[in-house]
Amino acid sequence: MRVLIVEDQPTLADDIADGLRDQGMAADVAYDGASGLDKALMNQYDVVIVDRDLPKIHGNAICAALIGAHSPARILMLTAAGTIGDRVEGLNLGADDYLPKPFAFAELVARLWALARRSPASPPVAVKHDLVFDRARRRVSRGGRPVSLTRKEMGILDVLLAADGGVVSAEELLERVWDENADPFTHTVTVTMARLRRKLGNPDLIETVIGSGYRLP
Repeated sequence: MRVLIVEDQPTLADDIADGLRDQGMAADVAYDGASGLDKALMNQYDVVIVDRDLPKIHGNAICAALIGAHSPARILMLTAAGTIGDRVEGLNLGADDYLPKPFAFAELVARLWALARRSPASPPVAVKHDLVFDRARRRVSRGGRPVSLTRKEMGILDVLLAADGGVVSAEELLERVWDENADPFTHTVTVTMARLRRKLGNPDLIETVIGSGYRLP
């Protein structure tokens, strides 16, 4: 899952991003509304976390802009304005969820995974041949045998399953599973893909499409 945090308190924004990366998510950060909206429209995110009281562009305007642009990203409003009226207003703007500050980080993580699972392309449990990926519990098995994967390996598998047999390029995997700080010239995707294939065992489920990428037919 790739997440954008739009928060004008740099320490809080960076702490959230670091925590989400520890949970296996790709996390980008923007410290004002203008740069946040630019990133949200330029990149493909699963969830955008938006503070309401942002400089340059208000969080409400970001939410409205994303809805108007038909962005597929889910929107989680994270703000100190936590009255019932504030929450109702945020949800009426099109936000998918609303979490007032202060918050428990574990609850934020749980809400993010719940939002990601709402996507019609990402059912809670994905099944392909004898492979089962329980997104809710972050568990993978093949032929009934549990498969222990790292967070990045699981992220690649998640993207391939969501593509439903379509080809996913290495560049797209780098963008969806890692974050904006990832080196586009790195061999990280190739190395991680090799480990994933080895762990999933034979016969190989993942097909390499020469010059295009990978797919899970």
